[in-house]
Amino acid sequence: MDQRIRDHAAVLVDWSAGVEDGDDVVVAVGEGAHDLGVAVLEKLGSVGANPVTTYDSEEMRRAFLRSHDGDFEATPAHELALYERADTILHLVGSRNTTALADVPPDARHAWPTAAVREAWLATDWVKTLHPTRARAQQAGMAYPAYEEFVYDAILRDWAALAEEMAALKDLLDAGSEVRLVTPDTHLTMSIEDRTAVTSAASITAGSANLPDGEVFTVPATAEGEIQFDVPMTHDGAPVRDVRLTLEDGAVVDWAAEVGERVLEDVLTVDEGARRLGEFGIGMNRGIDRYTNTILFDEKMGGTVHLAVGDAYSECLPEDEPGNQSAIHADLITDVTRDGSRLEIDGEVVQRNGLFRWEDDFEG
Repeated sequence: MDQRIRDHAAVLVDWSAGVEDGDDVVVAVGEGAHDLGVAVLEKLGSVGANPVTTYDSEEMRRAFLRSHDGDFEATPAHELALYERADTILHLVGSRNTTALADVPPDARHAWPTAAVREAWLATDWVKTLHPTRARAQQAGMAYPAYEEFVYDAILRDWAALAEEMAALKDLLDAGSEVRLVTPDTHLTMSIEDRTAVTSAASITAGSANLPDGEVFTVPATAEGEIQFDVPMTHDGAPVRDVRLTLEDGAVVDWAAEVGERVLEDVLTVDEGARRLGEFGIGMNRGIDRYTNTILFDEKMGGTVHLAVGDAYSECLPEDEPGNQSAIHADLITDVTRDGSRLEIDGEVVQRNGLFRWEDDFEG
């Protein structure tokens, strides 16, 4: 086995999830993530955990959802019990076909698993990671060996050092009241007063659920202006390109896309909360050096900023504020490395043309 796979498993179990002796762990193994699953189970055995494995196949999910009558009101008790009794869930994504769900109706995709199952999953110490597959390499437009190197460069980082850098940005956001984002085609002002930023350093101890990671995020109270998302993405198997949103009082009031406008409309009309912002995130992982059309990596790339419409992260909100609720949380990304781009907090430039003020070559 490639040693990088074992290193990946070690980072996931030790740093990201912090699994300990006696922990009950569910390992959801994607159809192309067998090798990573082997390495993870080997690692869990060495720390004395109690694993249960499930098979996470998008092709099987498609078969079920297309044949089902669409009534997902009843929550399966056996599935709910599995996650309610788990300490940790490790989700090993390994797609063999990245568009397997493209012909499944959006309402079915978002209705299953049921809300109760999703809540039970989210209540555990869960971490999502990705094993490189040829399907993902093809989606990224890369040769498979080159894609493997890309994935491991993003995952096998000095996470402790990156956590310290992200903490500096968190302090600025926590103390700030207003964020202004400007690019050649974006002018957006967001209120972040009384919000708490989260540093995602690939560890549940820091509120992170992703590996790789490398972002600092918060939830805007309001947002005014227009923003262009120029980073290509795929949502539920369908391409979306060059999205433009107009926001008033934190809600999307107008939208357009050069490619995938119907997909965008489906996202924004899922429910009442789908048009409001649930996240503002800033990418800081310099190990991610190109877009690969996979949100797990692209939104963490240094020199990018992303917004999510839909469900809001409660950890960013005051205790007495319920926050926006939705069945979706859909991220959209914009490149801030272009000339004329800047990120301001309370009028002070924190990032210009993709470089933070504490980085070399920053021009104040």
